[in-house]
Amino acid sequence: MDNGFYIATMGCQMNEYDSESLAQALMEYGYQPVDNPENAKIVLINTCTVREKADQKAMSLLGRMSRIKARRPGMVLGMVGCLAQKEGKHLFHRFPQLDMVAGPRELADLRSILDAVVLQGKRMIATRLDLPPSNPAKIHQLHEKKVSAYVSIMQGCDNFCTYCIVPHVRGREISRSPREIIDEARFLVAQGVKEITLLGQNVNSYSWEDRTVSYNFVSLLQAFAEVEGLMRLRFTTSHPKDLSDDLICCFRDLDILCPHIHLPFQAGSNEILRRMKRGYSREQYMELVCRLREVVPDIAVTSDVMVGFPGESLLDFEETVDLMGKIRFDSLFSFKYSDREGTLAARMDQKIGEEEKSRRLSRLQALQRHITLQKNRALEGKEAIVLVEGCSKKGGQMMGRTDTNKIVNFYSNNNKIGDIVKVYIKRSFVNSLWGEPTH
Repeated sequence: MDNGFYIATMGCQMNEYDSESLAQALMEYGYQPVDNPENAKIVLINTCTVREKADQKAMSLLGRMSRIKARRPGMVLGMVGCLAQKEGKHLFHRFPQLDMVAGPRELADLRSILDAVVLQGKRMIATRLDLPPSNPAKIHQLHEKKVSAYVSIMQGCDNFCTYCIVPHVRGREISRSPREIIDEARFLVAQGVKEITLLGQNVNSYSWEDRTVSYNFVSLLQAFAEVEGLMRLRFTTSHPKDLSDDLICCFRDLDILCPHIHLPFQAGSNEILRRMKRGYSREQYMELVCRLREVVPDIAVTSDVMVGFPGESLLDFEETVDLMGKIRFDSLFSFKYSDREGTLAARMDQKIGEEEKSRRLSRLQALQRHITLQKNRALEGKEAIVLVEGCSKKGGQMMGRTDTNKIVNFYSNNNKIGDIVKVYIKRSFVNSLWGEPTH
């Protein structure tokens, strides 16, 4: 297809958001999405580099796409996103079929990059980090049949946790204009979106001030509460060291804000938290969760945790397990530490072996599966309010989410995407709930 494009997206919600903006830009340029890279004129791989496994998956995919291009010389092949930012021109040496490399801050300039590739036959590299966040193209063509959408409110991070490469590949922290953000939200709602998730590496740090207005994250949430037609609001990710009492109270005071927070804790040992440069203690983290549950008793708390950080002793690991048992997260993203070039942790000694990291991860994940299943079983026999998002993966059923972000599947002939449905929960599983609509 001479005007087809294919985008492969890897990694976080921010990459999904960036890919939607890229797709809209390509459609405005006259291209159309296709489901198979074999049929595409333009193939873009939007990459993640937060862990070594993400690097390996991206490089493997780029190798496969390079083999397709070898058979189809007219195809344009590009790598974008965080790994592209990190590797830069070195990718051209390793993958001769590659036409363009662009970091996250350069994606707003996609059209001029493509013009140089398509019209002038150049190989293009664009990896500046000093550019402000762009006001993305409106993504109406992609959101016509969606009820939930992402809106980026900021880019970059200033925390420089010792293990994290994000500040090095997404740049320093900079916020978008609240006017742009709210305008984007209103546009999405006009297209049928009912739920918006605000994105940022650390949304708590959102800050905007000019001659006319001054906003922090709390005032931005309050502005979203005034967006007519928006039914649900979420945000991710929130840093514990910046979680203020005013923000916690928003969960009580703003009806639109869903009772769910993703609050990464990363480790339960104060010594490891210090080595990670996280800026809080286990006691402070547990106090934050207690405060959240005081304000909203049924709030769902999810988190991130890693095992095998350099110097993590068995006692340190046991403290992580202990914290999990005390807090009882609704769900948990867990992973093994891996060195990221350029970070302080990569130069630390006392590295933990892969076998031991795998053992710790397996134990931690088994505990979380047990906790999650117990929490989900407690919902059996209760009624849940579900926003219908589409069809279940199993087919023949509808799928939606509760305001606490739990997936619910149910049979229905009367409901459609975007409906709010009361569902009586009859069965629970680790990753989902099943029920029947109440009438």
